[in-house]
Amino acid sequence: MKPNLNKQDIGFLIDCLKNGKEIPEVYKYAIFPTKQKEYELVYAGKMRKEDVLADTEEAKPVPLQIEKVFNGKKYPLYSKDWHNLLVFGDNLQILKTFNENKDPLVRGKIKGKIKLIYIDPPFATQQDFKAKQGQRAYSDKTQGADFIEFLRRRLIVAKELLSNDGCIFVHLDYRYKHHLRILMDEIFGEANFINEIAVSRIRKNIKEREKVKKLNEDFDTIFLYSKTENFSLLPPTKIDFKPDRWHSFDASGFRNGMDYDLFGHKPDVSRHWHWTKEKAHTAIKNYDEWEKNYSKEENLGDYYRRNFKNGTTMDFVRPKLKNRKPEYFIPSVEEGLCNNLWNDIVASSFTCDYPTEKNEKLLNRIVEMATNPGDLVLDFFCGSGTTLAVAEKLNRRWIGCDIGKLAIYTTQKRLLEIDKSKNLVDQKKKYGKPAKSFAVVTSGLYDLGKIFTLQKDEYIRFVKDLFEIEETKTTKIGGVDIDGKKREFYTKIFPYWELKNASVDEKYLQELHKNIGKKIAGKFYIIAPANNVNFISDYHQIGNVRYYFLKVPYQIIKELHKVQFKKFRQPQSKSQINDLDEAIGFHFIRQPEVKSEIKKLKDKIILKIKKFESAYSQSETGEKLKNFESLAMLLIDLNYDGEKFMMTNYFFAQDLLNHKKEEEDESEEEIKKKLTKQKEIKKEFPKKDCGKQIMAIYVDIYGNEFREVFKVK
Repeated sequence: MKPNLNKQDIGFLIDCLKNGKEIPEVYKYAIFPTKQKEYELVYAGKMRKEDVLADTEEAKPVPLQIEKVFNGKKYPLYSKDWHNLLVFGDNLQILKTFNENKDPLVRGKIKGKIKLIYIDPPFATQQDFKAKQGQRAYSDKTQGADFIEFLRRRLIVAKELLSNDGCIFVHLDYRYKHHLRILMDEIFGEANFINEIAVSRIRKNIKEREKVKKLNEDFDTIFLYSKTENFSLLPPTKIDFKPDRWHSFDASGFRNGMDYDLFGHKPDVSRHWHWTKEKAHTAIKNYDEWEKNYSKEENLGDYYRRNFKNGTTMDFVRPKLKNRKPEYFIPSVEEGLCNNLWNDIVASSFTCDYPTEKNEKLLNRIVEMATNPGDLVLDFFCGSGTTLAVAEKLNRRWIGCDIGKLAIYTTQKRLLEIDKSKNLVDQKKKYGKPAKSFAVVTSGLYDLGKIFTLQKDEYIRFVKDLFEIEETKTTKIGGVDIDGKKREFYTKIFPYWELKNASVDEKYLQELHKNIGKKIAGKFYIIAPANNVNFISDYHQIGNVRYYFLKVPYQIIKELHKVQFKKFRQPQSKSQINDLDEAIGFHFIRQPEVKSEIKKLKDKIILKIKKFESAYSQSETGEKLKNFESLAMLLIDLNYDGEKFMMTNYFFAQDLLNHKKEEEDESEEEIKKKLTKQKEIKKEFPKKDCGKQIMAIYVDIYGNEFREVFKVK
């Protein structure tokens, strides 16, 4: 409550301000009134914007690691300093890494430079979708406040990445769009709302009429916001056919000199004729000329299009047949200026066999209206990669992110085969060009082998980012090199490249303590590969100092990291593809253990999987995982060329069950239960579809892979 200030209060406050004293809370609002928001969306779990942008333990920037670069003669560089990026990982962590702007891969290249963001996030449907064959397609069951906050945190960080003249398109269905509109007003500002666009959905078959309990949802919604008022777009055109027609020549409102007599009529009160008297009389003569000389040969519309379609104009005015009031001719048009009702295209497509795949025509319209060639486009729910493929075809730079392995491999294949896909302008032609150079990047899930092959400086940079080591002015203590600080305590990176036969053991620590023990207090961190640490415990104490081991790749204990370690969950069925989930922290790739073989028959190849166990042998509940229980999916390239994986088939764990097709509608627990009862898994492939080699990628539920190549011919 705002206090009533008397002279004594005012004198007291003046004294506080003069002498730098703390002002009591009860007086603060009286002096510094807080501007209240007119309205906002309030719900449980809503984090402060400042905390969302901060490097909190819940979601923090993590290092980026290049998995593979497609470049060279086949995939030419866009420019000397740019590769397009396809990033696997949790998109909040990735966005925060971009926003932090420190990682060498993206430093100075992304933050504040993105012209367009398009996202098609899960719709929070709380139901299973059906694919065209009838199988479950995906499920996104995060509801209510969790769904809203899930998107809000990503949108807050995404806004920071946009250029000042950039914009964002958010694709939604009817369920939470009213919440998201308020939320986006909060994040981007109500003044930066540009359009609400309605785009057509695929319609239900009339045969399903008896099953439908409500009117069909005929459109999705796309919200368009700009970052600032410094924004422009080029409204697209669309096929909008209207036949030849005549229209009344009068219009609303009085205009001086536009109320002349025409065919014995004047405009009604407070109305006027469309054109000036001179132009109207010329148009009447034009019509009389056509009627006299051409009407027997062709109608007026055909005459107009034959003679005046190349930019010149010919106007016609005639008297209406009944009351002789004038009317003017409007020739048919096939293309018009696009408004916010996009009923000439549909939102979805089915070219990549990926649920929720979006139509290239839709993204073509969005990318062309909001960007120019060379601009940077981001889609951090990239799915099947439609945004990236369209950006590629339109000569835009692009970044795509997804937490699903299926999405990454689907997008990778789509880009590598983009030359075989349809041309955006002429659907009867092929695009016919290779993709420009792009890098597949991992974030939060790392290949330890690649880390140890890094040069010394790259390795040091990586582990500093990984363990959040801050720079410090102190470079030596007691003659010992210091590499930074972690939470105010000094840190040393064990130089395994110099001490090949040495380890972090009792002798090493005693020698270290002799030099620095009396000059530090509390904790001292040592970063070292796990196999170079000879202690089972996570720290070793000498005197008053605890020497903590930040082991690579072992998980970071809660005392050090203070987060619940969480791995990337991969779906075991199509119904789980778009489950909303967030990764916290990071982990290292640990290959699953796989025992498999192929059997070559005359007309087919049989792949037999006899064992599949994740390296993470325990579930979240602490129970030991059984054979096949942690299997998420099997990805196949039937024509592996020895260089790049081009997925030809994919199977979720549910697809690998030995049961009848009509039993497919199963829960996650039912799938796991049936998997563990199977002695082996079999998949058959026609021999005619196979090349000289087959590559199989087995993925566990934590995103770890085991790759295997079989020679077939």
